[in-house]
Amino acid sequence: MKRIAVLASGNGSNLQAILDAVDSGEIQGGAVTLVVSDRKNAYALERARIKGIQTKHQSALRYTSREEYDRDLVTYLEEQEIDLVVLAGFMRLLSPYFVLAFNHRILNIHPSLLPAFPGGHGVADALAYGVKVSGCTVHFVDEGMDTGPIILQEAVPVLEKDTAESLHQRIHALEYKLYPRAIDLWVRGKLKIQGRRCIIDEN
Repeated sequence: MKRIAVLASGNGSNLQAILDAVDSGEIQGGAVTLVVSDRKNAYALERARIKGIQTKHQSALRYTSREEYDRDLVTYLEEQEIDLVVLAGFMRLLSPYFVLAFNHRILNIHPSLLPAFPGGHGVADALAYGVKVSGCTVHFVDEGMDTGPIILQEAVPVLEKDTAESLHQRIHALEYKLYPRAIDLWVRGKLKIQGRRCIIDEN
C-alpha cells in the first residue's frame, strides 16, 4: 500500500475527491495517510480529521527561508514513510531541496492547459486572454512554476458569459475526476518519464 501525503492550504475540495476515490476503489493500492497544511484553520485539515487521517499544521512564520521550512517538512514526511506527495491547493512553491528529495514523487493539478497560463491566476489569465478553450492539467512537480512533465489534461469550452468564477467551477468538476485518475496511475506504476514526456503504460 502506497502512503500518500496531501499538502493543502485551503478548503480541500480536491482532497475530498481523492479521499472519495480511495474509498470507492478508484485509487487502487494507495491511501492518504497524512494531510499537511501551512494554515492552521484550513478546512482540509478538518476533512482529514473526519476520516481519522493524521494531520500536521506547519506554519511558515517561524522559518527564515523556504528551504528551511521544506527541510523540516521533508524530514517529517520521510519519518512517516510517505511514498507520494500530492499538492491540493498548497499555496507554497516547493524548494529545489524538496523537489529533489521526492523526485518524480510529487503531483500537482493546475486550472489551465499548461504550459499556457501557469501561476496562481491561471483561470483569470486565460479568460482575460480571450481563449476559447481552457481546462486542467495534472503534472509532476519540478523546480519551476507549473513546468513539470504533464501526466493528464482535459479541456472545457470557455463560454461567452463566463466569469472567472463560473469557469473555475467547471474546471473544478474536471479536476475531481482527473486528479484521482493520475494518482491511481502513479500508485500502480503506470507512469514513465522520458525527457519532458510522461508515458502512460497500461500494459
